[in-house]
Amino acid sequence: MKDDCIFCKLANGVFPTNSIYEDEDFNVILDASPATKGHALILPKEHYDNVYEMPDALLEKTIKLAKKIIQKETDVLGCDGYNIVQNNGEAAGQTVFHFHMHLIPRYKEKNMPMVTWKPNEFPEEEMKDICRRMKL
Repeated sequence: MKDDCIFCKLANGVFPTNSIYEDEDFNVILDASPATKGHALILPKEHYDNVYEMPDALLEKTIKLAKKIIQKETDVLGCDGYNIVQNNGEAAGQTVFHFHMHLIPRYKEKNMPMVTWKPNEFPEEEMKDICRRMKL
C-alpha cells in the first residue's frame, strides 16, 4: 500500500466505502461520483500505477472479477449493457494513478451519452507500416 494513494486507502479499508465485493486481492466499491446507477470500481489492494505494472495473473483475475460483478449487477439492477473502462496515463484520461477498472451499467431509457471519439483516417501505406511493426 502506498501511503499517499487515495485508492490504496479505499481498497484497504482505511476510509469507508460502499463495498460490493472484497477478497484478498481486490475491493470493488461503488464509485463516489457515478456515471450511472451501479457504477463500480475494481481496486487492487496492492499499488500499481497502471496496467503496465500489473502482474499477468492479477490481470486475469481482474477481468474474471469484472464478469462476475457485471453479471450480478445486471441481475440486480436490470441494466441493458455495460461499459468497461480502464485508462492508462494522463493522455488517456487517467487522473488517479492507481490501476482501477470502471464497470458502468448502461440503461436504454436513461439516454446517457456514450464515450465516443471522432474516427480518423490514415493512408493505407501508413496502416500497413503500423501493422508490420506491431506484429508479435
